[in-house]
Amino acid sequence: MTLVAGVDSSTQSCKVVVVDAEDGRVVRSGQAKHPDGTEVDPRHWWAAMSVAVEEAGGLDDVAALSVSGQQHGMVALDADGEVVRPALLWNDNRSGVAAHDLVEELGAETWAQRTGTVPVASITVTKLRWLAQHEPENAARVAAVALPHDWLTWRLRGTGRLEDLVTDRSDASGTGYFDPASGQYLRDLVALALGRDADGITLPRVLAPSEGVETGSGLVLGPGTGDNAGAALGLGLAPGGTSISVGTSGVVCAVSTTPTHDASGLVAGFADATGNHLPLVATLNGARGLDAVARVLGVDHDGLTELVLAAPAGAGGLVHVPYLEGERTPNLPDATGSLVGMTLASWTRENLARAAVEGLWCGLADALAAVRAQGVEVVRASLVGGAARSRAVRELAPVVLGLPVDVPEPAEYVALGAARQAAWVVSGTSEPPSWQAAETTTYEAEHRPEVLGAYRAAASAYVQRVVER
Repeated sequence: MTLVAGVDSSTQSCKVVVVDAEDGRVVRSGQAKHPDGTEVDPRHWWAAMSVAVEEAGGLDDVAALSVSGQQHGMVALDADGEVVRPALLWNDNRSGVAAHDLVEELGAETWAQRTGTVPVASITVTKLRWLAQHEPENAARVAAVALPHDWLTWRLRGTGRLEDLVTDRSDASGTGYFDPASGQYLRDLVALALGRDADGITLPRVLAPSEGVETGSGLVLGPGTGDNAGAALGLGLAPGGTSISVGTSGVVCAVSTTPTHDASGLVAGFADATGNHLPLVATLNGARGLDAVARVLGVDHDGLTELVLAAPAGAGGLVHVPYLEGERTPNLPDATGSLVGMTLASWTRENLARAAVEGLWCGLADALAAVRAQGVEVVRASLVGGAARSRAVRELAPVVLGLPVDVPEPAEYVALGAARQAAWVVSGTSEPPSWQAAETTTYEAEHRPEVLGAYRAAASAYVQRVVER
């Protein structure tokens, strides 16, 4: 039996799965926590991965490994390979002004056509601009720029040479200085962000989807993936497949054979891990909004579900717009949440719980609509992420979205996607291995478009108030 490993280095933790390369069966696994915060010393990721690997039984009998990591995080290295400053993560909004300035300088249409993405605060290129403006001494030391999964793969290689940094199309496509259609870096955009010539800055070599590199120990490393591409690979999504992930954030992505160029900035034209494209819409506010409401109501998640399902569709007119930590879709980094429609009749614990879940799904319904507006067909979706464990979240999905929702059995799909890529590298075949798809439960329900209509009216009114300030 040939064993391969997949790593999911996410915002909150590191998870490692060791699987049978032939059928994808998980043989053993491990995990470790990451520190909180929106900036992190990458050494914490290395320490967590080391603990998770040890908990998973080590790598002595593993033929290949791939790392899937949180996208966009800026890991700046100096000429000696030392980390210049703690990595700025995707959810660090301090570069919101830099994003606005970069869009103003080139125009949204130019960014969309050249990179597939209009910069927002999460995108790496905006963090480079922030660094140049606020920490010019650190910016002057930058000799290489990597993403979290690039840095971990590089550490696993162990050479210490900047020229040995590698990445893949999926993660490179989230930097804001890479063209996923041509597969080329756009160094003039790096220079635009940093305010200096970028020819001497090392950017990770982009490997082909099944191309590997060796370590001194004989372990083969795959190119790795961004976390969303890793999840798509783990789920086995093919062109036409759509996934909705609800965890720290909410993410809608669809595998497509053609690139997207959305000048509105809602849809990011990322690449997937197989050579296709992955148009994606992300919201900053995911399941943590439900955690907050549960705390206010003094219930656990089972108790929240009971309250949600005891309330009518539309929550008696109560509408929650969950921009609790700012928002990326729409691009309102300084936004706050709002609750409207409060009356003596609507102001109940049940309606508040229901409004929270409906608000979550309405935001994702708008994300789904943005993907469809790019010509991507969506007829059903797969629901994954921590919130998929909630019965209320599962049952309200088709009510708001108006399409069947498939919920695969719980699994570490990002880590499994990385492991599937590692198995692909070992196999030497033209396509990734065909592992048996996970068992799924399909949820269908009567579509209640009035719920989304009330939400859109409340969200629009909020945005208008922000614009008028």
